[in-house]
Amino acid sequence: MKNVVRSLIIANVAVFALQQVPGLGNWLELKFSLWPVGSYRFSDVPFPVGFEPWQLVTSAFLHGGVAHIAFNMFGLWSFGRVVEQAIGSVRFTSLYFASVLTSGLLQLLVVSMSSSPIPAQTYGASGGVFGVLLAFGMLFPHARVMLIFPPIPMKAWFMVIAFTVIELVSGVTGTMQGVAHFAHLGGMLGALILMLIWRRRLPPPPPA
Repeated sequence: MKNVVRSLIIANVAVFALQQVPGLGNWLELKFSLWPVGSYRFSDVPFPVGFEPWQLVTSAFLHGGVAHIAFNMFGLWSFGRVVEQAIGSVRFTSLYFASVLTSGLLQLLVVSMSSSPIPAQTYGASGGVFGVLLAFGMLFPHARVMLIFPPIPMKAWFMVIAFTVIELVSGVTGTMQGVAHFAHLGGMLGALILMLIWRRRLPPPPPA
């Protein structure tokens, strides 16, 4: 198994292309996005929608626009290739999909505690990408990275902590509506668990 990152990007782009097909795209989002637990009916949808177990995975291949998929695939390409090379393709595949699963599970838990009467679906590869970011920060804590925003260099360990704090604060305070902040944190949690399990079998971080 090689080039998992490339295969994931191809799969995401292919699904996004299908989402642009009139009629098909709407059906894909209704059937394969991550919905809250329960069954819901909408006046403009001819069938009920609700949570299905496969949505924990399929939702990670759907995106809400060009910017959404572009940022996710850029992050996956930028950091995923290095992580895959460091831990191997098999472990990388496990790490990515573990992050996707914990991302979806935490999102379901948070939504179940929400008082919002209108159910909303969640989709996007962000949970997996945030898991990859955390793994990169643990493997190469002293690597210097340059984010798109803000365009300043920082060490990888600082980037991971900064993203964690931003997502946690945004999720708790409800800022940046429409972004699944706890799904991002869930993705990082899944990656953290596996990285701790594997810590004795992974290459040591390079010196600062």
